[in-house]
Amino acid sequence: MSAILKDPLVAMRHMKVEDLDEVFINELAAYSHPWTMTILQDCLKAGYHCQVAEFDGETVGHAVMSSAVGEAHLLNICIAPQWQGRGLGRRLLSRMLRIAHEKNVDTVFLEVRESNLPAQLLYQSEGFCEIGLRRSYYPCERKGRENAVVYAKPLV
Repeated sequence: MSAILKDPLVAMRHMKVEDLDEVFINELAAYSHPWTMTILQDCLKAGYHCQVAEFDGETVGHAVMSSAVGEAHLLNICIAPQWQGRGLGRRLLSRMLRIAHEKNVDTVFLEVRESNLPAQLLYQSEGFCEIGLRRSYYPCERKGRENAVVYAKPLV
């Protein structure tokens, strides 16, 4: 009898400067309006909680969160397109929530594109509640801008 792993073993670890080239490539592949390299560098310099998901030496996803005074803001979760649909977004989210808990955060906030229904379903399934709408928050490919749905999750 042979065992087949359904999902490959993906390691989660702190992001390093050396990871930024691969992180940036994933941003470009996954988003119509990706973060710039400067934004990614600034997040590391600022001491934000930056994590990467890695498989066999390849960065396949990343997440960035800031925290201060009992609140955290999940700024970015990105999974390389060829790795989407394997539960890595949920695993990165869980890791970020654990970090927030360890930092004594009371509430985690995030924004998500109104059109990104898979992400909204993920956040809702992990206990996030919709608390508002930011009109014209995100740039979009078509003319105009896209609303952001604001979510919060209490950790206490």
